[in-house]
Amino acid sequence: MKRTHLPLNALRVFDAAARHLSFTRAADELAVTPAAVGQQIRALEDHLGVVLFRRTSKGLELTPEGAAGLDPLREGFLRFEESVQAMQAGQASDRYTIAAPREFYSVWLAARLGQFQAGRPGIQYILAGSEETDFTEANLDLAVRLIDGPGDLEGVQLTAARRVTVAAPGARDAWIDWPGAALPDGVSPCIRAANPGQALSSVLAGMGRTVLPLALAEDAIGDGRLEALGDPEDSRRAYWLVAPLPQWRQKKVRALVEFLTA
Repeated sequence: MKRTHLPLNALRVFDAAARHLSFTRAADELAVTPAAVGQQIRALEDHLGVVLFRRTSKGLELTPEGAAGLDPLREGFLRFEESVQAMQAGQASDRYTIAAPREFYSVWLAARLGQFQAGRPGIQYILAGSEETDFTEANLDLAVRLIDGPGDLEGVQLTAARRVTVAAPGARDAWIDWPGAALPDGVSPCIRAANPGQALSSVLAGMGRTVLPLALAEDAIGDGRLEALGDPEDSRRAYWLVAPLPQWRQKKVRALVEFLTA
């Protein structure tokens, strides 16, 4: 018999019915109807070519064929549980692999990860080189990205979708561009940066003005290193915490997500 053709659900129903010697009590355990249990048992008997139960005046009894397979079946289910536990243990509950933009990590994420770690001394972080790192190749748990929504991934928005035009006090009257900066029409930038982190560093150096996500500029505005040239405006993009559904369901990931969004 090929392993891929093992009727695992029907075998699970058989185990429950054999333990209770009752389709009704097995149905209660499995949260299905007694009729559904009977259908699974009949399908299993057809698949195996043997009779597993016999009804007598005393009630439901296992046939010799059914009894012969019961102990190995239960041992197999125990091995399944051990296998699942081993796979879950492989996803270390105290280790997080995270991809995030360097500038966002510096001004927002690092402090919060430190707070999370302070209450859990065994926590370890592995930081990927780019927020666009492939989840599978790098075995990522989570990624932070400046996007307008999670798309096909699961995600939560970490910061407000707001942007602000900023410059250092006394900066030269010039513009610094980066992909997604949305500068005013007709301006000719003196610097074309590759990402908002480079633009932020250039602005802090007094090389000109630019439009940045508010979350990146907020601290520098607060301590006087940057000046806001007008009020913050609504933006299409924000910093999102994202992951594929299997990672998102992990207990450790849910704990960190709840902390970061509290």
